Amino acid sequence: MLERHDCPWCRRWHREVGQQSWDRSNLGQRAPLRRVDVASGLPANLGFLRNWRFTPTFVLVQDEAEIGRIIGYQADLFFWQQAEALIARLPQTAREERR
Repeated sequence: MLERHDCPWCRRWHREVGQQSWDRSNLGQRAPLRRVDVASGLPANLGFLRNWRFTPTFVLVQDEAEIGRIIGYQADLFFWQQAEALIARLPQTAREERR
């Protein structure tokens, strides 16, 4: 999750979904959340990410390659649907290994 401390939509995601709910979910088990405050830029190990501007942005990464992303946050139900579709894009072996 690319976020900024001053992002109201990030704060809304934390209120409505939050890392605890994510971590306990089936999706969270398959794709653990890593929070990155991008106020100072991306850390070196995420330098391969391009064209990110908006926060929050949820990026699914495997083997230092981007599988896909969710840009922004609108509401919890819509987010869960987007997350399900995003994680379905993982190669089958990766989905099995993450279980």
